[in-house]
Amino acid sequence: MSNYYLIGFMGAGKTTIGRKLASKINYQFIDLDDYIERRYKHTITSIFNLVGEEGFRKIENQALQEVALLKNVIVSTGGGTPCFFDNMDIIKKNGVSIYLKYTPKFLYKRLVNARKERPLIKKNKENLLEYITDTLLLREEYYMKADYKIEKINISTKDILEFITKP
Repeated sequence: MSNYYLIGFMGAGKTTIGRKLASKINYQFIDLDDYIERRYKHTITSIFNLVGEEGFRKIENQALQEVALLKNVIVSTGGGTPCFFDNMDIIKKNGVSIYLKYTPKFLYKRLVNARKERPLIKKNKENLLEYITDTLLLREEYYMKADYKIEKINISTKDILEFITKP
């Protein structure tokens, strides 16, 4: 048995898919941002405000290392998690990585209507599509290191299970 790490840009549905997948295969589900919020007793937004993005990324790296010690978990990472420090190496060493890959326009539609406040979106609200396009371009090299790349919109947990368990 292995851990599974869902990676991809914010708004790709990592948490939603992760919860369903964990329930389906009877694994524990961990949203890395939620884990950080519980551990540090602050929202992601307030952590960003208190220590900046660089400070947040250090906290995120520590949290990823802690979660990597667990067994039989599905981890939904933050959108930037794989792109900092040795995070992608930690992910690859401790489980199977799945990249939920979508176009900037698709992500824009999801994020512009999102209920969850995201610090990097709030900061770039005026030129959101451009921000998504540019950031995705920078992050793609990390995301593409994933064991599996899934580009199907509205993918079901059944589809993912078939995808990652096929010979």
